[in-house]
Amino acid sequence: LEIQENVPGLTSELSTEVQILLDIKSNSKVGFVLYQNDKLFKSRIYKSNNNLSKRIVSGNIDGGRASGVEIAFNPKYNTSELQLHDHACVFWDYAINDWSTAGCTKGRDQFLRCKCNHTTNFAVLMAFQIKYKYAKPLEYISYVGVGLSIAGLVITILFQIFTRKTRKSSITWMLVSLCFSMLIFNIIFISGIENQNARKASSDTSGNNQQFNTYTTTNTILTSDVVDPPADAWCMVVAVLLHYFLLATFMWTALNSAQLYLLLLRTMKPFPGHFVLIMSAIGWGVPAVVVAITLGATYREGKALNYRQEEFCWLAALDHNQNFSMKKPMFWSFLLPVAFILLFNIIIFVEIIVSVIWKENKNLTRNKKDSLMKKMTATISIVVVLGITWTIGYLMLISHEETNLFFSYVFCIFNATQGLQICILYTFRSPIFKKKASEVFSVLRVPGIQFYLPSEIYHVSKSQPSKHSQGIFRLSETSTENISFKLHCNAKEAKPVSSCDV
Repeated sequence: LEIQENVPGLTSELSTEVQILLDIKSNSKVGFVLYQNDKLFKSRIYKSNNNLSKRIVSGNIDGGRASGVEIAFNPKYNTSELQLHDHACVFWDYAINDWSTAGCTKGRDQFLRCKCNHTTNFAVLMAFQIKYKYAKPLEYISYVGVGLSIAGLVITILFQIFTRKTRKSSITWMLVSLCFSMLIFNIIFISGIENQNARKASSDTSGNNQQFNTYTTTNTILTSDVVDPPADAWCMVVAVLLHYFLLATFMWTALNSAQLYLLLLRTMKPFPGHFVLIMSAIGWGVPAVVVAITLGATYREGKALNYRQEEFCWLAALDHNQNFSMKKPMFWSFLLPVAFILLFNIIIFVEIIVSVIWKENKNLTRNKKDSLMKKMTATISIVVVLGITWTIGYLMLISHEETNLFFSYVFCIFNATQGLQICILYTFRSPIFKKKASEVFSVLRVPGIQFYLPSEIYHVSKSQPSKHSQGIFRLSETSTENISFKLHCNAKEAKPVSSCDV
């Protein structure tokens, strides 16, 4: 605390937190009281959520009158997490028992400046924007992975449609629906996940510190110390669409699990004629119901952040203290239903692995048994199509910063490229695709380069008590053709080589 007399004005010394300039015309006694908290000044208008300093300065002049009071305030807060958006110069009005801006104006440069025509209990109310910190490599991994996934999903969808006559319609429809919902989600994600409106508002705000804004009478009282972003209907639409299509993607993984269960463990074939229609109603309808309920329960005009985040057009997850909140829609309208879906998928996955893929089958002769690599590939194929790698996302809820960052990288690498993984495992490895690729390479006829495209069919016979004593499971294959081509580009034609069938 330092008191100076006969000063020309306020200084620009940034080390000083508060400067108060009184213009007193006669010799008078001046007294100040500093309140360390706001317990005696509970406002009904201004709501405080951050644990910032809430000190109030009270000034009184005995035997004289000040023609004005000028205050320069240099607030101390964590600039790495918060960014000052606005402030209001106020005093405590005992007539209304709340803060008021009457008789006060405000300005701003490197200080928050206030000028009032009276002395009383002064305070500066502040509203902050949250600074979001994300690792740049995560952003690059996400965009590169999503771009590759989009290409892979487009190839897979086209391939499945053009070769649909070679397999059951239900199998084609289930995989195409899964890939389509994932494709739309990835396209919306890569084009609209960032809230450009919020970034623009943030950059506009930061410029206020560079030059002095003259005192203005537009000194309106604030309602909260955390500012809501400008209304952005486009960001709201993006958040809703991302919510819907990602839920639909998980719903289709669950339906794929159910289909594998019926095909492999219950040997239910053929499916009923209305099977595809029922699956479509569930796959596209249930996510729509969840999104509609979430919007109805959270969205209010002017309160978009009840549903979505500010920095990104995605579901709200954090409270005002930047801690994960179970009251936010991210938990109860996404993480919770997805957890049930993943649990269901994992149960079916374990059942298939134990009962079908890794089961010891004595009906297979020694020279026809598949290698460990084949079984591993089959296992990975099911893990990818059932979305089991998304369980890593729940490990990102760990509050430890280094642990959270590690799982964030793992999550991005595995799940941003999920569409590409599906394309590799379910398209590039199929016999029809290999056959068409062989034909293309044979036309190119590049001298001196040899291409070999192996093709194998993995059959597991499963004894049944009924007259249909053998069930066939083809892993990662989409055709019943059983031909591989060994292509030598310097030869005149490709030589077909038949592979062994069990």
